[in-house]
Amino acid sequence: MGRTERHVAVLGTGSWGTTFAQVLADAGHEVRMWGRRETVVDMVNSRENSAYLPGVELAESISASTDLEQAVHGAKAVFLAVPVSVTGQMVGRAVEFAPDVPYVSLSKGIEPGTMRTVSQLMGAAGNLDAAQLAVISGPNLSMEIAMHQPTASVVASTDVETGKMIAQLCHNDYFRPYVSSDLLGVEVAGAAKNVIALAIGASEGMGLGANTRATLITRGLAEMTRLGVALGAKPSTFSGLAGVGDLVATCSSRLSRNYSLGFRLGKGMSLEEALALSPGIAEGAKTAVPMLQLAQDHDVDMPITRGVVEVVEGRATVADMGEMLLGRPKKMDGWEIELLD
Repeated sequence: MGRTERHVAVLGTGSWGTTFAQVLADAGHEVRMWGRRETVVDMVNSRENSAYLPGVELAESISASTDLEQAVHGAKAVFLAVPVSVTGQMVGRAVEFAPDVPYVSLSKGIEPGTMRTVSQLMGAAGNLDAAQLAVISGPNLSMEIAMHQPTASVVASTDVETGKMIAQLCHNDYFRPYVSSDLLGVEVAGAAKNVIALAIGASEGMGLGANTRATLITRGLAEMTRLGVALGAKPSTFSGLAGVGDLVATCSSRLSRNYSLGFRLGKGMSLEEALALSPGIAEGAKTAVPMLQLAQDHDVDMPITRGVVEVVEGRATVADMGEMLLGRPKKMDGWEIELLD
């Protein structure tokens, strides 16, 4: 595939940032990455990020630098694969060099304290127009995508033309993007599924099986949908790739950092011990608290999220969480709350 004019910037040299740089390179673009650590930047420039994607050969069209201006200046779009906690800071710095291009979040979470989604904090930090904001979400296990295994994802923006432009940038032979205008719904789904994955990993760490996993996926999807609809999202978003699609992938694979973190908790590790063994950021542990606060502010019942918060904050064990969920009042099936007499 021929190279296109102007490069694309990817901020973050972890597993997902590096994988997405490869996705963009395979779609025909020069990609310039920014990374915080010289050692990892040098690995990327040697065409193998052995710290995060060992054994995966990177395209010659990918380069990396610790110089943000070098990565961002002249880019036609900026993709961010950094922790939610530093996303605003990175956008605030990047807009000095690229003020008028789309900013696309590859991260999933809710900002503690402000309870803003990633696109909301990007917009505020960079004083960006809505048409400059987009997110990519869906079944995104980075190692599988890095191995060119077929996957589909969702590009969400309130501006459909922006969504279409970003989808075109990253469409290649193995990565198939769909477009959604329900930016809020896609972000709520992406953030909430990490919390549910943590709960499912914990249940499987305790030795529970497929029935429990299916139950938690289904009921987790219900509470994700309730929150999204209360915030103004479309319920149909949660039955798509960004909802049930991402939920199934994240809750069924040890390639998922959030599932693996939960699994270690279920095996009896403390949160500190489990986090110390996590290769990267498991956003579910940080997202659970603001997610629950957001739900409470909108009178939305999210029992699985509440259980995860109890465990994360040290007020309950994983076994206690299971007992809390099983002891809840009886209700009709479905995502809406309808109690039985």
